[in-house]
Amino acid sequence: MTFLKQVFSYKMLTMLLTGYASGFPLLLLGSTLQAWMKNEGVDLTQIGLVSLLGLPYVLKFLWSPLLDRYSLPFLGRRKGWMALFQILIVTGIFGLSTINPSEDLGALAFWALLISFASASQDIVIDAYRREILPDEELGLGSSLYVNGYRLAMLASGAFALYLADQIPWGEVYKWLALMMLPTFFFTLIAPKEGTENVAPRDLKTAVIGPLVEFFTRPGALLMLSFILLYKVGDSMASNMTTPFILDIGYSKTDIATVAKTFGMIATMSGGLIGGVLMLRMNMKWSLVLFGVLQAVSTLGFSFLPHLPLAVSSLALVIAFENLASGMGTAAYSAYMASLTNKQFTATQYALLTALMGVPRVILSSPTGYMSKVMGWEMFFVFCTVIALPGLLLLKWVFNLKPATETAG
Repeated sequence: MTFLKQVFSYKMLTMLLTGYASGFPLLLLGSTLQAWMKNEGVDLTQIGLVSLLGLPYVLKFLWSPLLDRYSLPFLGRRKGWMALFQILIVTGIFGLSTINPSEDLGALAFWALLISFASASQDIVIDAYRREILPDEELGLGSSLYVNGYRLAMLASGAFALYLADQIPWGEVYKWLALMMLPTFFFTLIAPKEGTENVAPRDLKTAVIGPLVEFFTRPGALLMLSFILLYKVGDSMASNMTTPFILDIGYSKTDIATVAKTFGMIATMSGGLIGGVLMLRMNMKWSLVLFGVLQAVSTLGFSFLPHLPLAVSSLALVIAFENLASGMGTAAYSAYMASLTNKQFTATQYALLTALMGVPRVILSSPTGYMSKVMGWEMFFVFCTVIALPGLLLLKWVFNLKPATETAG
């Protein structure tokens, strides 16, 4: 296949649209739902509990073996589940549109939990589907398009939904959101077929235990997990404190909105696309090296920002470089994780690996406020750069490990 045919293939369009399907439910269960509840006068304590709707995304690995083991009697092992979960998501969104949050919190919890469970389950299957229909050399571009589709969907269910809420009642907004999610079901029906060579585990016990046994009996399994834990740790720690840092050195909230959020998101999406396209020409291993180095160097840029003129152009330069490099690193990182999965246990292994991927963002980033206070901003970002080095150094040994396709049993 020629280079341009790889980039503009039907499979790559599928990656973009499955990313949209995954990202769309997230904000309509988060900030958009909270805005509606606040508008209806719901108590802040109950609004705060909305964050618990994210639990299915954290715990999804618990039922991922069921989705590896069992198939529905239509569309194949992955597409069948995708179609079912998309119908459940649309049903749940429409269900939300029929209630008043201030009058029936029980119904709100039921429909919201249905959406959350179906969305987390859809993510399991889409991750497995992406791994199974793309060859290794296309995983970088496919993953970046998936992430960009995810971000576009969040704009639709976040910013666009809030705009609509200023024009029409909230119930009507959620009806529109249901209609905006519905096309994902019809696209799933015509999405590329899965390969028949990926055989499901023979029984549920194999589906539960097999992914762990297969992965941890590989040479260097702990080394691979250490790399996943450490590759993005510096980037995640720095990102956690970027907004307070920018405000602290004199920039306004408007500067953050226009540069760090809007312009920064464009840079991140562009970085993902550039990284994915480059990976079609580069070895995945050297992509991880190059993009990882760029990630670390771009983080260091924040330590220089206080010494640059207090101008939007200075902020834009640092933010663009950091977000571009982060997007490239994410493309390679996601592709590497996908390449580690054994295609017999794709859903379960990918769910476990992505759970581990969240550790730097959720746990290791938690003390960054204290660290920046003690170290000062400049030394904090220098530290975030240095802490990225162990992950890069691990690549020397990770390069020599066999991929999952050679260790599958």
